Amino acid sequence: MNVPYPFSAVVGMADLRLALLLNAVSPAVGGVLVRGEKGTAKSTMVRALAALLPRIEVVPECRFSCDPHRPDPRCPDGPHETGRGTARAARLVELPVGTSEDRLVGALDIERALSEGVKAFEPGLLARAHRGVLYVDEVNLLQDFLVDSLLDAAAMGASHVEREGVSVRHAARFLLVGTMNPEEGELRPQLLDRFGLTVEVTASRETGERMEVVRRRLAYEAGPAGFTARWAGEEAALRERIAAARALLPEVRLGDAALRQIAATCAAFEVDGMRADIVMARTATALAAWAGRTEVAAEDVRQAALLALPHRRRRNPFDAPGLDEEKLDETLRQHGGGNEEPDPDGPDGGPGGPGDGGGDGGGGQPPQDGPPAPPDPSAPPEHSEPSVPGQSRGDEETGGRGGGAGEQAPARAGEPFRARSLSVPGVGEGAAGRRSRARTSQGRTTGARRPRGTLGRLHLAATVRAAAPHQRARGRSGPGLVLRRDDLREAHTEGKESNLVLFVVDASGSMAARQRMSAVKGAVLSLLLDAYQRRDKVGLVTFRGADAAVALPPTSSVDAAAARLESLPTGGRTPLAAGLLKAREVLRIERLRDPARRALLVAVTDGRATGGPEPVARARQAARLLAVDGTASVVVDCESGPVRLGLAGALAAELDGPAVTLEELRADAVAGLVRSAQNPNRSRGRAA
Repeated sequence: MNVPYPFSAVVGMADLRLALLLNAVSPAVGGVLVRGEKGTAKSTMVRALAALLPRIEVVPECRFSCDPHRPDPRCPDGPHETGRGTARAARLVELPVGTSEDRLVGALDIERALSEGVKAFEPGLLARAHRGVLYVDEVNLLQDFLVDSLLDAAAMGASHVEREGVSVRHAARFLLVGTMNPEEGELRPQLLDRFGLTVEVTASRETGERMEVVRRRLAYEAGPAGFTARWAGEEAALRERIAAARALLPEVRLGDAALRQIAATCAAFEVDGMRADIVMARTATALAAWAGRTEVAAEDVRQAALLALPHRRRRNPFDAPGLDEEKLDETLRQHGGGNEEPDPDGPDGGPGGPGDGGGDGGGGQPPQDGPPAPPDPSAPPEHSEPSVPGQSRGDEETGGRGGGAGEQAPARAGEPFRARSLSVPGVGEGAAGRRSRARTSQGRTTGARRPRGTLGRLHLAATVRAAAPHQRARGRSGPGLVLRRDDLREAHTEGKESNLVLFVVDASGSMAARQRMSAVKGAVLSLLLDAYQRRDKVGLVTFRGADAAVALPPTSSVDAAAARLESLPTGGRTPLAAGLLKAREVLRIERLRDPARRALLVAVTDGRATGGPEPVARARQAARLLAVDGTASVVVDCESGPVRLGLAGALAAELDGPAVTLEELRADAVAGLVRSAQNPNRSRGRAA
């Protein structure tokens, strides 16, 4: 539909409305990161905001949207003379997840640069978004180097493109809005910090509000023009209020009392660096301007903290997002807030403000610091190891603690630690990440090849070598080099890829001693944290009792995996074969979905097999099937006690991978642990 949904007609979503409007008033706030489930009107709100922005004047024919009254002296299309320009609406530029670096920052025409000697530059999406809105849906799924380039430009207000000795710089100031579903994976804390504000959105649970969302949406789809016309008055009022707040912004004073509260709040919540303080100051100033005041008040500081700090508190993906509002209020009272009571409705209560209206979903304040962890019950003494290989006391038919009726409550995970690096040998071609070697568009140059389609990164030395033998035949009579298309060589680069790390966790009775299971969960949690840092997908298969189950299908959300791990019950027999076969089926489906992403199977078990007919023989057969499939595997040996049977090592041998004890998993990386029994032509798992 060409007519955007009116911003004023969005139902609820007060926090998101406010954050977007504050960035419209002051783009220096640094953009908005919107976290929430699908179907909560995130995209609708952003597109509606773009329609509210005032029209801008641009230099005619300038591809970089220069302001005719203050043209960029370094504009690649310049220099421009100061004067009147052409008025147009501010652009909304959407960045697709599958975009390339050239599409984002722009591309130099290497062929023209070499053959004609001209600096030919094709602007990218950053140039197109200048003085408008850049919307990045699913920003957490973008490759890291693209997010880095995007946020660098947003912070500096300019984009720099340097390639093969040619340098281009152009202005790139825009309102940045990124959206993400946390279930699909988190952004790294370094990238989270670069977004000015963050908002958590969820669909409303109020029946009346949900009815109104549906009613308005159906009315809009039945007649977009008529529906929009009914909201034209509210839209005009918001547009005027944005313009008035922009005009008032330079006159707003940030006093020492408010500044002291900002600094004390950032210190109290232990945020890293100084960016949080600066963003809070800019946000509080914009809030005062939005409310029509020229002095920043305590309620502005409080609201700024609720928008600017939650995402900066997260040190790792297992930290709960949100802010402790009682702690925030106490900090404000102690540092200059006096006896003022913070306004629970925020600083904006006027008509047409961000709290009075509408959309396709509801919103709420970020959650507090998460539920308290369950108490750690006293651990019972661990049973001694059985004398019969393949069977433990917990697996006894009746009366044992591992019996089907003897299921234990979940044990609390131990503290995570820095885990050894595990990787998939060989060279892949999967999505960019930080785990295994891969052929990538970014990385160190390892060779050159003829371009396949559009020329990517030029390998200049190889190009010259290819052209040199033909110069006499091409009639070169003077200095210089005569180049043809066939001479061009593309750089062959190698970097790191992300993988699918599939955990297969033994939750049977033989693992059920609480201290032991706590240590196992702590080890898996450590590997999950490592997977998060390396941008992997993760999945979780568990086996206990009579069968195996997919506790978590492959996902980019490691905190979802951590939550499933925390609630994992134990008890029953040990159907090891079922667990391995279930993992094999998961990997088969994932190879069909994403053939380029290589997998690493991490089996966390003591190696016992007692469930089902011929449990030991079937477990060995299942392990050999995974090995034949070429699945890279690592076994984390959870056996403990003075007598150890070595069953996990035997399982690792069948999987054609290494076995690592819980103690060894904590050690620094040791090269060559797995190289002994592996086929170098097969992609296997290794610790490196």
